[in-house]
Amino acid sequence: MSAKSAAAKAHAEPDQEKGAKDTHADGGEAEFGADLLESLKGLRKGMHLPVRSLGIREGETSPPKRYNSGSMILAMENAGQLIEDEELRAQIKGSGIGTSATRAEILKKLVSNEYLALNKKTQILTPTLQGEMIHDVVYCSIRSLLNPELTASWEKGLTYVAEGSITSDEYMEKLENFIRSRTEEVMSLRNQTALRPMFDEAAKYYKNGKAADAENAAGTRRKSTGQGKSRKSSVKGQNK
Repeated sequence: MSAKSAAAKAHAEPDQEKGAKDTHADGGEAEFGADLLESLKGLRKGMHLPVRSLGIREGETSPPKRYNSGSMILAMENAGQLIEDEELRAQIKGSGIGTSATRAEILKKLVSNEYLALNKKTQILTPTLQGEMIHDVVYCSIRSLLNPELTASWEKGLTYVAEGSITSDEYMEKLENFIRSRTEEVMSLRNQTALRPMFDEAAKYYKNGKAADAENAAGTRRKSTGQGKSRKSSVKGQNK
């Protein structure tokens, strides 16, 4: 079922003497005089705008557009925009996930391994059933791997090595400890039974496990579960 949103529209109190038409909250479109529209252009932060009425309009949201091979490479390059921490965002700015020489090869390998399906005509990328299953496993075990902040933190460590703040041995020790601890956690989870319902849910939208129906199927899943964003971002998180 499609998610529905209510968009509130606030209208300024028009100057009746200048001929601006009134606005009602019954869904009618507003028509304002030129004087009012001109005054709106002069609004600045901190100024107060009188509100006469509020109108609510109901509509359906649309799922995000699919990535194609070009927009995915651009998203990998600008992965830092998804990071809230300013210091980490600055660390990955200009580099992103992978390099200009490797991003296309990363996508090619994901397609070759059948984690992604590529429509040769439209260049649209869609996850395969296997790709969705891998996402679910990682999401339920080492969720940080799906977040570009992890890549940024590793890049930050390399910067410290270059600056001489830490030694390369110290950096490698931290990296090895991270890998060792996360691997031990995953091995101790034993959550195969808990993951099975997630796999079964994903399998409903794939015909015989093929990616032929993936574009429509995954779009249906995003609209029904509200997970469109995380599904797309997961592709980026797996690349590094």
